[in-house]
Amino acid sequence: MSDIHAGDRVALVCPSCSPYDEAVHEVLKPGGHTTVRCTECHHVHKAQIDVAQDIEISVIVSHDDDSFRTRLEADPTETVETGDEFIVDTEEAIHQVRVTSIELGQDRRTEHAQMDEVRAVWTRVVDNVSVNVTLHPKDGSRDDTRSISVQVPGDYEFRVGDTESFGDDEFTIEGLYVRGDASGYNFDKFDHEGDMVFAKDLKRIYARDETTTAWSAW
Repeated sequence: MSDIHAGDRVALVCPSCSPYDEAVHEVLKPGGHTTVRCTECHHVHKAQIDVAQDIEISVIVSHDDDSFRTRLEADPTETVETGDEFIVDTEEAIHQVRVTSIELGQDRRTEHAQMDEVRAVWTRVVDNVSVNVTLHPKDGSRDDTRSISVQVPGDYEFRVGDTESFGDDEFTIEGLYVRGDASGYNFDKFDHEGDMVFAKDLKRIYARDETTTAWSAW
């Protein structure tokens, strides 16, 4: 249950200055009839504040090729939208996840909803992620490309022009493609020197292979 505490701010009508429209009030003394003070005119009065019961929302968590289901307690009046991030605590681990889709009743999907309308929230893990990298040979040939996947923290920074090393693989970044659920980017592709995208926001990296023995077998 979401409790009301002294010092909280709530929206209520004020019998002194705003009898029809809600105004911000400060809670002075919680209780059955809560004592509040209007922040507009400072009038002190009592009010009945309905405290909403938290509800449980089904959360589907995707991590690489696996997925599992857990549950999240939420205020029914809160909203959720694609791109939101939050923490889920499961039997397997504690993860930071990002909302990728919101399921309503009758298999309908939306990008924004109030919690009491939500049937399930689909998410993916973003604290540690796998990033797909497409590599092409130094000579510029596109016929002999190869793909690898690198494991990094979600806030790892990839920049166009940087050379990265992961195990036996080394590559220079030429292009960064952004996921559709990422926010804060003006474009879905970056290919200028110094452009940066966080690992959790990446759909794919295109890079020049710098691995010494990468193409020796051919």
